[in-house]
Amino acid sequence: MSDKTQSAIQLIVGLGNPGPEYSQTRHNAGVWFVEQLARSFNVSLKSEPKFFGHTGKFVAAGQEYKLLIPSTFMNLSGKAVLAMTQFYKLAPENVLVAHDEMALAPGIAKFKLGGGHAGHNGLRDIISRFGNNQNFYRLRLGIGHPGHKDKVTGYVLGKAPAGEQKLIEQTIDEAVSCFDILAKDGLIKAQNRLHSFKAG
Repeated sequence: MSDKTQSAIQLIVGLGNPGPEYSQTRHNAGVWFVEQLARSFNVSLKSEPKFFGHTGKFVAAGQEYKLLIPSTFMNLSGKAVLAMTQFYKLAPENVLVAHDEMALAPGIAKFKLGGGHAGHNGLRDIISRFGNNQNFYRLRLGIGHPGHKDKVTGYVLGKAPAGEQKLIEQTIDEAVSCFDILAKDGLIKAQNRLHSFKAG
């Protein structure tokens, strides 16, 4: 029996855009993480109109976790997150949001609590709907940066080349393993492992 207090995280959200034309784009890295997490815990995600998304749940280390992939477009992600947090009476600090992160290279991921949105439209909407409360957890999945701000939209809505995609997928596998550590041993141990990982 671990002496850790139960994880504050109860809801895990994967950000992306709906529809097959977006499913393989970099902006959907957060969705890939939640889908992979669902597979690893044998969860089928079901459409739930009242939460504007696909949801599921599983138990790890004696605690229940809910999963959410919003079926709204990225810039309305907060609509789904708010609907679910209000229904289950969750605070922002009970939420982990997985999202693509241009400030990190492909092959790198980091957990963090709080912070701004850095121009990410999904995070921007969630922060806004939480009444500007930024105090939720993030899983930042590195996708790299195109080098110029004018190229950002095409970049995040484009597919990564095969080599980069492989790095992103390896990182997501590692993040799923680290979630297991987070559930059993807490965030610090999960961070220590994930932050020392570099796919290659």
